[in-house]
Amino acid sequence: MCGLVGLLTSDRTGARAAEDLPDAVHCMRHRGPDEPGGTWNDDDIAFGFNRLSFIDIEHSHQPLRWGPPESPERYALVYNGEVYNYLELREQLQRDHGAVFHTEGDGEAVVAAFHHWGADCVRRLRGMFAFAIWDTETRMVFLARDQFGIKPLFLATGPGGTVFASEKKSVLSLLSTVGLGTDLDLRAVEHYTVLQYVPEPETLHRDITRLESGCHATVSPGEPPRIERYFTPKLIASPVPAGGEQARYDRIAEVLSDSVAKHMRADVTVGSFLSGGIDSTAIAALAIRHNPDLITFTTGFEREGYSEVDVAAESAEAIGARHVVKVVSPAEFAASIPEIVWYLDDPVADPALVPLYFVAKEARKHVKVVLSGEGADELFGGYTIYREPLSLKPFDRLPRGLRRSAGRLSERIPEGTRGKSLLHRGSMTLEERYYGNARSFDDARLRAVLKTYRPEWTHTDVTADIYAQTQGWDPVARMQHIDLFTWLRGDILVKADKMTMANSLELRVPFLDPEVFEVARQLSTDEKLSHGTTKYALRRALEQIVPAHVLHRKKLGFPVPLRHWLAGTELYDWARETIAASGAGHIIDLPAVSAMLDEHRAGTVDNSRRLWTVLVFLVWHGIFVEERITPDIADHTYPVRL
Repeated sequence: MCGLVGLLTSDRTGARAAEDLPDAVHCMRHRGPDEPGGTWNDDDIAFGFNRLSFIDIEHSHQPLRWGPPESPERYALVYNGEVYNYLELREQLQRDHGAVFHTEGDGEAVVAAFHHWGADCVRRLRGMFAFAIWDTETRMVFLARDQFGIKPLFLATGPGGTVFASEKKSVLSLLSTVGLGTDLDLRAVEHYTVLQYVPEPETLHRDITRLESGCHATVSPGEPPRIERYFTPKLIASPVPAGGEQARYDRIAEVLSDSVAKHMRADVTVGSFLSGGIDSTAIAALAIRHNPDLITFTTGFEREGYSEVDVAAESAEAIGARHVVKVVSPAEFAASIPEIVWYLDDPVADPALVPLYFVAKEARKHVKVVLSGEGADELFGGYTIYREPLSLKPFDRLPRGLRRSAGRLSERIPEGTRGKSLLHRGSMTLEERYYGNARSFDDARLRAVLKTYRPEWTHTDVTADIYAQTQGWDPVARMQHIDLFTWLRGDILVKADKMTMANSLELRVPFLDPEVFEVARQLSTDEKLSHGTTKYALRRALEQIVPAHVLHRKKLGFPVPLRHWLAGTELYDWARETIAASGAGHIIDLPAVSAMLDEHRAGTVDNSRRLWTVLVFLVWHGIFVEERITPDIADHTYPVRL
């Protein structure tokens, strides 16, 4: 896990570009404090790199040069992530192609794979990655990002060239170098306000985008990137194998165990996050088989009767792990927000990222790598909302006109009346009612708060093309597909990457593995949602792995008492001051937000998630647009080895 930046020039000014890189490299020093500020350039391109080392610590420095024997420095590589099957790839490349390696790391395996297999190499990589390979002979840079979007890669192309980096703030520092400006993308602002995150490939800056998950690109000097998708997840149920349902469950357990084993590969200590739910407990229970001294980490809050830390501690004791707990006070929570938003690059209004930031900071005192359970819900059907198509099935048999009439009827039913929501949801198609795992504002509330509101900027901007890929699928698989392209990569993986990297900690996600996905994608709806529960097949597969008290427990995560704090002394004053000081009044109706806050405090309406969405944006605007807020970001000085 590291931080990369590159600048491909349009006018063969690579040497001058290298002089512009230090600030771009330094502002993401947290991603690689072990070897910060490594650079390399030739006439066309300049690379910068910060290394956080885990494998082959004494070698495998970057930017890395590699080539075949006849041209030993043909390629230059900057690479963020881990490829867990690198040992198998090295063996295959040596056996089939006579590849010669000079280090023991995974970086050479990546560039050698590109040399021998071309762009198709990415299909063989089992891991998380975002990398750039410069070919000194073809004068072309190859960019790639992993299948699920675990590792980020930002892009901007202007008259002066193309800049790419692991963090948007690094790209921002180089925009003027390539002839671009910093105007906001107001459509992306609207998408954020509705969805609580900025959907790929957008960012809140008009001239900066993201290379999407499962995509690669080639860029030549003076040309825009040519982007291709190499991975599209297809959730198509397959027949139960010959060995019956148990054979399916055994296969899930087998591939997940293998994935955890490969994710444990490191020359440093590996720990595990543990919330007490089934996903993180499964990962920790499998990890301790490879490291009997495993340390697990969780977080809670200073509010009596609210914390879930006792459940996590019980799980840690059951599997035999040493357990560390970080308790976060409301004062710590509020004080950390500017720093957290700075690390995020673009706002994400998921309050769970705050405790994630603190548990990552605590974990970094003990280990350098942690495993976590992200991705299980999207792959195995873990969200309760996935049961909605089952409850709405009777509506599918109604004529379209009658369903619309039911929707109009629901509008006349008073709020809180039993059946109103069912009629409203049943009147809509899946494409109309479902666009991911979060929604902060309906149209009426959005219009009242967002001054730049445009009715033509809707969720279908984000979901229409994704739904088009799933014609003929069952509705639950279609919902999972939407979440893989929206909620997972827009919220879950962004906060996982940014909050751990803020603390120079590597987070690995064994559920988001191509082999695990291959098994999960074949499950039927009955195997995902059965016997009144979610993730049914996964739960059956884990019966001999996780403790019994966890097996049927609902999803926990790191819950945040946001509703209580915004109404009370913990966060109300902070929220009021944030609104009053904001210079974003041309975008956000600040008096309307103040009224929402008072309404929430009075207890008439729970506005906590809507308020949090706006407040995070106001802090973001204060940092990146107004430059009024200056977070206290210290240089990290973590040791190389733990």
